[in-house]
Amino acid sequence: MKRKPKLADKYAPSPPCTCEVCVGYCARPGWWTVKEAAAALEAGYASRMMVELAPDRTFGVLAPAFRGNEVNFALSRHAPAGCGFLLATRRCELHGTPFQPLECRVCHHDRPGLGPQCHADIERDWNSHAGRALIARWARLTGFLDALELSYGRRPAGIAG
Repeated sequence: MKRKPKLADKYAPSPPCTCEVCVGYCARPGWWTVKEAAAALEAGYASRMMVELAPDRTFGVLAPAFRGNEVNFALSRHAPAGCGFLLATRRCELHGTPFQPLECRVCHHDRPGLGPQCHADIERDWNSHAGRALIARWARLTGFLDALELSYGRRPAGIAG
């Protein structure tokens, strides 16, 4: 039986760049794979994450949070603030660390079209039992689940605990 290659093996990292195109990519937080997000959670980044829901709300993705949108659903009103890990120097705080999201390592001005393909592959990684379980763990760890119950008076459908 042939083994499916890991996403990190499928997508080689791009060279660092601070051109307008690449920094533009950085304004929108890139996605971790489920395994990468689990490692970031263990490393203490839980309070700097947000959860993005699929349009049909059947699954979510843990991602670096927009500034001011930590431990919340990804809210479009915070999108203009950009990724919370993008420093004023136009460099990523996570660049060169084991916690830089795969999508961020791949996107580059020299690679048109590769970003959407990578994004779709990471989306499939999250639309899984492992992805749902990690979001539930993050929600319990950060108190997000308690805040949702307080806000809604009950646990919202689709959020496991």
